[in-house]
Amino acid sequence: MAPKSCNYVTDGTYDVNVIYHHTVGPWMQSFLQDLGEASNLDISIVDPRDEEGLQQKLPGADVLWHVLHPFGARDIERAQNLKLIHKFGVGVNTIDVDHASMRRIAVCNMPGSNSQAVAECALNLMLSCLRHAPWVHGQTVSGQWNLQAEKVESIGELRGRTVGLVGYGGIPRILAPVLLALGSRVVYTARTEQADAEAEFMELEELLAESDIVSLHVPLTDETKLLLDRGRLALMKPEAIIVNTARGGLVDQDCLYEMLESGRLAAAGLDVFSEEPVNSSEPLLRLETVVVAPHLAWHTRETLERSAHLAVENCRRLRDDEPLENQVNQF
Repeated sequence: MAPKSCNYVTDGTYDVNVIYHHTVGPWMQSFLQDLGEASNLDISIVDPRDEEGLQQKLPGADVLWHVLHPFGARDIERAQNLKLIHKFGVGVNTIDVDHASMRRIAVCNMPGSNSQAVAECALNLMLSCLRHAPWVHGQTVSGQWNLQAEKVESIGELRGRTVGLVGYGGIPRILAPVLLALGSRVVYTARTEQADAEAEFMELEELLAESDIVSLHVPLTDETKLLLDRGRLALMKPEAIIVNTARGGLVDQDCLYEMLESGRLAAAGLDVFSEEPVNSSEPLLRLETVVVAPHLAWHTRETLERSAHLAVENCRRLRDDEPLENQVNQF
């Protein structure tokens, strides 16, 4: 069933009230203003920290452009005119999709819109872990030039190492040929073997035991929650590296800390955490073997531009009563 129809304004020009629910800088603010004028969209920017501002804007909104801040049943009930929640990205775990469906509000995402950005970030985290980037940076800025020989001698390369990709969607499809070109052996696991994969298929347990670097690229669902639990983390090679640009809930974070702190695992590159924003007391943040970022793997100017144009297209489809692209719910 199609979502509720939007209304035309009295002069015949289509007018959709959109909330962009994310923090913006001067460039994005100007970009959204120009985009709204060109597309006949009234785009309001609401910072996620401004809860009062969001609650004021929701009753008049037709569309919410959602990024990361949780959007639950209370928000949906406040948004009496809402017809579409459009995720900038792929994972919809921060949206109450069931409640949106009950209200006949479409929920859409954008597969592939951020694949390039996340793939590049995952590669960067792999290299940063291999080269002890946090430790090297800290030593250098503190005036140390002749660094500890034992540590420096453990700096490594991707060439000759096995990289295991957990999932084989858009991001691993970008990463695999790059890793192969750099001399890595690339293996992957997925629900089913992919005929066109540029990597060797393995079951998850075998991949964990074989890989020097494990990189996660699956959504967070009931099935994948704690996918890397204590038992599976124990299967990983001694001094292996784990990279997570997907969702923090995929990994037993307490166990990961224990294995990194003891040296059982060599390093971790983490763009995501089990709770976000991550608390400054999180033990993982104190380890010099951990490279971290605040869920920014997806966030490039190019991704923002692609995502906004995809969102505009679905606003047009909503207006013209056409099927929406990448709708994830049914009602």
